[in-house]
Amino acid sequence: MTELRQRAVREPDAPSEDKELESEAKVDGETASDSESRAEAAPLSTSADDTPEVLNRALSNLSSRWKNWWVRGILTLAMIAFFFIIIYLGPMVLMIIVMCVQIKCFHEIITIGYNVYHSYDLPWFRTLSWYFLLCVNYFFYGETVTDYFFTLVQREEPLRILSKYHRFISFTLYLIGFCMFVLSLVKKHYRLQFYMFGWTHVTLLIVVTQSHLVIHNLFEGMIWFIVPISCVICNDIMAYMFGFFFGRTPLIKLSPKKTWEGFIGGFFATVVFGLLLSYVMSGYRCFVCPVEYNNDTNSFTVDCEPSDLFRLQEYNIPEVIQSVIGLVCAAHVGQATPG
Repeated sequence: MTELRQRAVREPDAPSEDKELESEAKVDGETASDSESRAEAAPLSTSADDTPEVLNRALSNLSSRWKNWWVRGILTLAMIAFFFIIIYLGPMVLMIIVMCVQIKCFHEIITIGYNVYHSYDLPWFRTLSWYFLLCVNYFFYGETVTDYFFTLVQREEPLRILSKYHRFISFTLYLIGFCMFVLSLVKKHYRLQFYMFGWTHVTLLIVVTQSHLVIHNLFEGMIWFIVPISCVICNDIMAYMFGFFFGRTPLIKLSPKKTWEGFIGGFFATVVFGLLLSYVMSGYRCFVCPVEYNNDTNSFTVDCEPSDLFRLQEYNIPEVIQSVIGLVCAAHVGQATPG
């Protein structure tokens, strides 16, 4: 009887306990049932073949392994040709492309944060993110323009004023953005808002700073842009080729198709390719000379006397290394000589 009474007393409290469990199961404003229904409504993702129809017809008689080989090869040659065209168009076009890539990368990363942020109906996140991107680009590239095109800046009165107070204007713009962020704070969501504020700043640090340094290298000479990117392309191609023909040993579980043979072969091929490409490009002024502004023609020029860095130099091997090499050679000759 006492057990039945205790059970009857506990039963009215059951709904309240269910409500507590339901409130704890809410994630980002959603209940577990909502998330389950959304998961059921979501269609199953199916892998689609993006290979052009022309290539599918031409390679229909090949096995899937060799078909993949030819598709990768043809598309790689097409992208390399497009890369050569961009290089031919000059450093200014490369800078514009780097800026476009920067904006696209920033958009992709910020969109991830916005999908979380928007679920709480909190204001101004995307607006403030793009505003801070504008402020940071204004600061970085304003400094670059002032340094590399000082003569042009001093000749134009508006540019001279902007150059004189550039850092003050940049600091003022950032303060305006910070005040807008403070005004957008909503009670009970301070932690999330400061989290997303940090998300934006880390994204700016990674994306904008990196692209600014790339453009800074372009101003110093196209060789500092072309060689690193070409080495990355070469490593990707040669690692695939060595892995395709000689790959036997898996490299990591995260990517089962990667092999040690492809990794090692790609490494040595990239080292050789980098040395050869650097040697060839060092002989052309259009690649090693910095971008400068010509006051007489009012245009950008790439012409200079190459520095000693891009000329072949004779170096003497230190005596310690010479003695070690001599001992090794003498020992090798002694072992090779019979009796």
